[in-house]
Amino acid sequence: MVGAGNVAARHAEVLSGFGDVKIVGIADTDPRRAETLASKHDSPAYGGYTDLLEAGGLDAVYVCVPPFAHGTPELDILACDIPLFVEKPLSLDLATAEKIADEIDRRGLPSAVGHHWRYLDILDQARELLAGRPVRLAMGHWLDKVPPVGWWLDPMMSGGQTVEQAVHVLDLARLLVGEVSMVHAVPAENRVDGEIDHATAAVMRFTDGATGLLATTCLLRHKHRVGLEVHAEGIALDLSETELVVDGERQVQDGGKAKTMVDRAFVDAVQGKEADVRAPYREALKTHRLALALARSAREREPVMLDG
Repeated sequence: MVGAGNVAARHAEVLSGFGDVKIVGIADTDPRRAETLASKHDSPAYGGYTDLLEAGGLDAVYVCVPPFAHGTPELDILACDIPLFVEKPLSLDLATAEKIADEIDRRGLPSAVGHHWRYLDILDQARELLAGRPVRLAMGHWLDKVPPVGWWLDPMMSGGQTVEQAVHVLDLARLLVGEVSMVHAVPAENRVDGEIDHATAAVMRFTDGATGLLATTCLLRHKHRVGLEVHAEGIALDLSETELVVDGERQVQDGGKAKTMVDRAFVDAVQGKEADVRAPYREALKTHRLALALARSAREREPVMLDG
């Protein structure tokens, strides 16, 4: 494990529950944090990922670092021919993520990205309900508070809320609606200079003719609404990480296995088994490209066109 924050701890907890997995090292630039997590899993702690790589004996590496720290760790790990699981967002810029994707492809290594929403069983149900009825309107939301990490409000470290958080909703939109050809994001005026946009509204045009909206804010005291609402002929679906609401009436709860399934699929791929990896790095790059386009549109105050 490269990184020992909350997301890394979640993956470590899941992985430690698999009988065929052993966590053999946890690295973090904060040695105390690495030692705290490592002690819970009877694992050595390292002050940096290079020490972890030099120790050897690795079948795969999880990279769970802040957005600004992506790039060099992935490329150094790939140089050792080690499969990668990377937590989103992939990077702060497109060039870095594209270079990593190219290297994964060149080496033919298993990869996965932490888009665990793809494993929601309510997503499968939503697809069944939409069969034969293309979505015409999609409305995504990420209305939340500021996470308790010091780097998050710095756009040069987090990339902003759309890239760091709402990328989950954008990934869901790609799955249920399709690819996006144009985005136009309009940020609210910030009260604090130098911070990320505290609220953004965006319009999206999908290649198959659907239209979409995305609203984000980090101004609240708690998570208010996070998810995607889609409308097709004769049906409205509202999906969150925990439930599906059909036509504003019927509620279907998710089984809660997505965060386990995303790790199990990657482990199976590393072991050479038949694996249900739903977001390999190259696929996740498409969602990352969309998130970066929205961030760019908000920054430049004009629409941005996407290929395809």
